[in-house]
Amino acid sequence: MVIYIFKRLLIAVPLIFGVLTLTFFIIRLAPGDPAAFFIQPGISPNVAEQIRAQYGLNDPLPVQYVKWLASVLQGDFGRSFSRAQQPVIEVIAEALPVTVTIALLTLVANFVFGILIGIISAVRQNSFLDRFLTVTALFFYSMPEFWFALMMIILFALKFPFFPASGLNEIGAENLGPLAFTLDRIWHLVLPVTVLSINGSAGIARYVRGSMLEVIRQDYIRTARAKGLPEKIVIFKHALRNALLPVITLMGSSLPFIFSGALFIEVIFAFPGMGRVTVEAIFARDYPLIIADTFISGALIVIGNLVADVLYAVVDPRIKL
Repeated sequence: MVIYIFKRLLIAVPLIFGVLTLTFFIIRLAPGDPAAFFIQPGISPNVAEQIRAQYGLNDPLPVQYVKWLASVLQGDFGRSFSRAQQPVIEVIAEALPVTVTIALLTLVANFVFGILIGIISAVRQNSFLDRFLTVTALFFYSMPEFWFALMMIILFALKFPFFPASGLNEIGAENLGPLAFTLDRIWHLVLPVTVLSINGSAGIARYVRGSMLEVIRQDYIRTARAKGLPEKIVIFKHALRNALLPVITLMGSSLPFIFSGALFIEVIFAFPGMGRVTVEAIFARDYPLIIADTFISGALIVIGNLVADVLYAVVDPRIKL
């Protein structure tokens, strides 16, 4: 297992490096001038040229690439163009915990609710409850997350103000005690996590239902029932573990999708996370910050797939990595 993980990590290094290199050249082909962020009306053209020279934007593209490569190999992603020369690592260190918190809560909610709904639908196959859950899951699965987020804000933050519409905490929450501050943070996370998890859990429920229907028809399930085992033990101990095999793969691959969904959600709910940082970096043509965000996304994809493979072997001991 350890050797397998080590090999996968070695393969991941050139993969992520290739993604970063591709991103480096693509963003420089996009229209726009990063120096325009600093250039205000009436500024002398000479000042504009000095700004471009300061950031190395006047250098030929191969020269820019070599300089960028030398910095990245030393662990330095440079300084942000749009954030007053703040180191990119510091910008990400401030934003990443917010996104990770949302992603982990969403991941847990996705699989808890998705697995429960899938089990109920499979056990009650072709019943009214099964059809109702199936139609509801397809409805939410087909719904765009950004539109659903806006509808949730209108309904539960404006028309019926149960939850806050934006921000991580209320103004002045830093003066509250630790418990009150934590509860206030959780209250602000209810809507965004709900938006992200409903869509994901609906898709997982469909996978779990199909997998459970296939498993509960197997001979060993009939044998377990013939032995007089309680139905709960048959379903949750014997059937569920085998039915979760295809779902385990989704757990790793869903991480990048959760982070990409958080991009829109953080902008809509005004959260200072990676999604909002990425959007602002793209509009500002902040090359170093865009590349660093791409690195985080690529690393998440690799880690997610690795976690999926390892969990697959843990759930099914017959699989040898």
